[in-house]
Amino acid sequence: MMNTTHAAMGVALATPLAFAAPELAPTAALAGFAGGAFPDLDLLGGQHRRTLHFPVYYSVAAIPAGVLAALFPTAATVAAAFFLLSAGLHCVADAAGGGLELRPWEATDDRGVYVHPKGAWVPPRRWIRYDGAPEDLLLAGVLSLPGLLVFDGAVRALTVVGLLVSVVYVAVRKRLPEVETRYLR
Repeated sequence: MMNTTHAAMGVALATPLAFAAPELAPTAALAGFAGGAFPDLDLLGGQHRRTLHFPVYYSVAAIPAGVLAALFPTAATVAAAFFLLSAGLHCVADAAGGGLELRPWEATDDRGVYVHPKGAWVPPRRWIRYDGAPEDLLLAGVLSLPGLLVFDGAVRALTVVGLLVSVVYVAVRKRLPEVETRYLR
């Protein structure tokens, strides 16, 4: 899935707080956005879906963080809980997408996401065939609805930017391997 889809997923997770604790909802949404985007920073230098992708560790850490946020709802505790929850969901959701190959629509790679405690890769399910597939854009659009309709300010602005980036990325996705092999390698 696209990074923007994961970020929108993080904002969507925070939507119930807009009604239950509106004073904390923007913080939760921004932390969810950041947590959704964070694991993909491993594209910049590490092994993608292994270096900063911790499906078990983020998810386990989200439990006490969530309990702490429920007992002591401050901006810091809520931000930590939603960041970890969103990062964990990002990593788990990556297994629903394609593999790590340069042309993931060819479905030649069996690496979905690395599970550190097992020391093994979970194979991709390809429910979203590859990052930047049309169904990925559809999912990003649906998951962006709370950011557009429930939130305002920075959350809405980031959601709009995320959607615009998604549309451009989907439009050029299948050309990127050629650009990478020609100019970046």
